[in-house]
Amino acid sequence: MTNLLFICSRNQWRSPTAEEVWRRRPGFNVRSAGTSPNARKTIGPADIRWADFIFVMETKHLNRLRAEYARLLEHKRIYSLDIPDDYQYMDPELVELLEKTVKPYLTT
Repeated sequence: MTNLLFICSRNQWRSPTAEEVWRRRPGFNVRSAGTSPNARKTIGPADIRWADFIFVMETKHLNRLRAEYARLLEHKRIYSLDIPDDYQYMDPELVELLEKTVKPYLTT
């Protein structure tokens, strides 16, 4: 099983949608978290250790992770999807965008 971690700011719309979309696929364990202290589930060291792939929605999330968890991220595959905070939970356009942007990283 491959462990996928999706991160946005508040773990409210984008990363939970990604978690739901990719959880349905065989061969993946999936979690989501947020970088904000006000996130529904805030990212922690255990999440980073667990993940085989880390997907952030925007570069600012990557910068926050690097600032706080630089050592833990040294050998991790981490990718910015460049998905803006313009979508609601399970928005069909967001689902399509997540499927399209994540898949190439998992097939290489």
